[in-house]
Amino acid sequence: MKPPRRHYGLLAVVVTLIVLASLQIQFHHLKEDRLTGDRTFATTTTTDRVHWRTGAEGLPRGIVHSNSDMYLRPLWDSGANRKNKNDNHNALLAMAVGISQMQNVDIMARKFLNQNYTVMLFHYDGNVDGWHNLEWSDKAIHILARNQTKWWFAKRFLHPDVVAIYGFIFLWDEDLGVDSFDPRRYLDIMVSEGLEITQPALDPDLSADIHHRITIRNKMTKVHRRIYDNRASMNCSDGSKGPPCTGWVEGMAPVFSRAAWRCVWHLIQNDLIHGWGLDMKLGYCAQGDRAEKVGVIDSEYVVHQGIPSLGGPSLSSKTPRRSLDLRTHIRRQSSAELEKFKERWNRAVREDEEWTDPFDT
Repeated sequence: MKPPRRHYGLLAVVVTLIVLASLQIQFHHLKEDRLTGDRTFATTTTTDRVHWRTGAEGLPRGIVHSNSDMYLRPLWDSGANRKNKNDNHNALLAMAVGISQMQNVDIMARKFLNQNYTVMLFHYDGNVDGWHNLEWSDKAIHILARNQTKWWFAKRFLHPDVVAIYGFIFLWDEDLGVDSFDPRRYLDIMVSEGLEITQPALDPDLSADIHHRITIRNKMTKVHRRIYDNRASMNCSDGSKGPPCTGWVEGMAPVFSRAAWRCVWHLIQNDLIHGWGLDMKLGYCAQGDRAEKVGVIDSEYVVHQGIPSLGGPSLSSKTPRRSLDLRTHIRRQSSAELEKFKERWNRAVREDEEWTDPFDT
């Protein structure tokens, strides 16, 4: 018995409706894709299309928080570790450290933490747990990367936008004695003298390693910006315009203002991690005449103990053969990096036709 013809007709209608619905859906998707593509290339001059912004511009301005800091934020509101409203000189002390220098670093860190400044430790030997017994350890920022220098750490973790809240950045070695140093008095002098890049003077009687005469403490002054030396190799006089006679600090214990650090961070090369050659160019970041804006502070001075970084032995101790070989390789790489830095600087000067050397006389 054949089914009624009306069943065939009903089935045909259903199939037709399904096909039409599918075509309509496809047409709608194509239309949306086309509109989306048009919006992607829309400009601010269009009136009937959406202007799509990229990066942070895609956010409403009021939600953008471009700067950061190193203050620890507890998981609960304990009221601890909040910013001191009376602290007019927010500062950050950043050091590359090893466990063998923990006792000395302990003394240095306490000086800064007692002034409500922030301490960040770059652990180059992989040992972070060994620092937990110090009562202030949980107040410091700990970053671990084996066998890396402070310049490597600084380039990756001290971006100017991240540390913009701090008025001053101390980027120090771990082997400094600070018995005669007070961080707050030091920063007061920087501000009163209008200095942007400084270092504390070195005690010539107790320091084991002094490389440059300009770093030696002058007991008669609060600050000095130049030295006088009539030797043929130096010839530093009132007429001297640049380093190492004036406008210069050593890379061992530099202190930067916020504005100077924003420049210095860009000067640090990503792959040249020993930092050799940077000291001769820091004056370009002094926010003015380096002979005036760069100086050595005498009244707050330190002792340079002369202990090589990255776990090297003291200069006064007996050095195992393996350690001696390691220091030799590091020094060779540092020298090679110095030549690369000089080449890059000279090439950049040649290629940037719009740049004028402010110190070229």
